[in-house]
Amino acid sequence: MKTVPFGSSSAPAVVAGMMRINDKSDEQIRELYDAARGSGVDFFDHADIYGGSMHFCEDRFASALQLSASERDEIVLQTKCGIVPSEGMFDFSYDHILRQVEGSLAALRTDHIDVLLLHRPDALVEPDEVARAFDELEASGKVRAFGVSNHTPRQIDLLRTAVSQPLVANQLQLSITHAPIIAQPVAANMVGEDQSIVRDGGGIVEYCRINGITIQAWSPFQGGFFTGVFLGNPEYAELNAVIDRLAAAYGVEPIAIATAWITRHPAKMQVVLGTTTPQRVRDAAAGADVELTRAEWYELFRAAGHLVP
Repeated sequence: MKTVPFGSSSAPAVVAGMMRINDKSDEQIRELYDAARGSGVDFFDHADIYGGSMHFCEDRFASALQLSASERDEIVLQTKCGIVPSEGMFDFSYDHILRQVEGSLAALRTDHIDVLLLHRPDALVEPDEVARAFDELEASGKVRAFGVSNHTPRQIDLLRTAVSQPLVANQLQLSITHAPIIAQPVAANMVGEDQSIVRDGGGIVEYCRINGITIQAWSPFQGGFFTGVFLGNPEYAELNAVIDRLAAAYGVEPIAIATAWITRHPAKMQVVLGTTTPQRVRDAAAGADVELTRAEWYELFRAAGHLVP
């Protein structure tokens, strides 16, 4: 498994997302975990809201696996906080961050979280409160690294006015077909082209590269914003024809080519898988070791409907 820079260390280019394990049996969760580990994936992504009630999927993961202390130390556990579904709001207050971390620690049966991300931008954020929470969590050893999710450059800069810890990751939606963070700069200054419109606060990919922040691509196989996958979808016939041809050429499954399109980018991104099918985890993870040519990458980009002026 190819690795990418992550903070002061490195991490696998593929992350196993645990958002959809809420209805899985202990045996199914163990099979999913084993498939990930067998594919070189030792990085597991959670969030406090996954599973329909607070900390449900975190609890299912820990309950099913019953990891020993030594095995716990072999993996990276990442979780997120900041969304409050019951009240239809976001909350980056000091009290909320600390409360949710305590809940995640208990649910995951661990004494530390390797990476904590702020899930979605809180319009009422007070950077000093975030900094106070991060300082306390770091000093106590309860959280070892910090990052954000779905944040723009300016939102990150605002946090950095008070937060002293490096923000090591930014989890952003990205797939071949849902790629405004990559497609917009390609069409910059094209009057009348929708693709040229800036929607991410201005160059989030470039910003993360400049500042050493690892982009984690979530929903890497979604056609749009939870509109269904593009793989095998007749609505994306041209794209799938290219994917299938490249998959045959590289001797991998189509899902691997969709992974490879993201990992080929020089930003050295991580791909966050959402599948709960062990074989799809193996097939997707294989894509991290496929190095698409520049021509192949752009062919996929064009086949997905993006403009190359």
